[in-house]
Amino acid sequence: QVQLVESGGGLVQAGGSLRLSCAASGRTSSISAMGWFRQAPGKEREFVAAIRRSGGSTYYIDSVKGRFTISRDNAKNTVYLQMNSLKFEDTAVYYCAADSTYYSSTYRYSDQYGMDYWGTGTLVTVSS
Repeated sequence: QVQLVESGGGLVQAGGSLRLSCAASGRTSSISAMGWFRQAPGKEREFVAAIRRSGGSTYYIDSVKGRFTISRDNAKNTVYLQMNSLKFEDTAVYYCAADSTYYSSTYRYSDQYGMDYWGTGTLVTVSS
């Protein structure tokens, strides 16, 4: 089993920045990739970004490219999401997820239904 704990959410003005962290514990050696997903009020949960544990290949949803950066520190079993130039529409609960399945394409980790482990989420509120 793997446990995921997110932190770093909060209230920020439009144009500002936040960095989310996701600390993994347990059988972290089983993780192939980790990702960030978000759910805005009244909307379905959507993929944001993913990163492979080995090699560090990344994949992003188009709406955050150039603004968000996902990174990892394998020694700390932690994944980060640096969010810059935040917009009101980025307001959501952000969830960290981990997948133990190996895929040759990082794009495959954008499927939330394939993720094996989930954190409880951290709220990001962007004021306009």
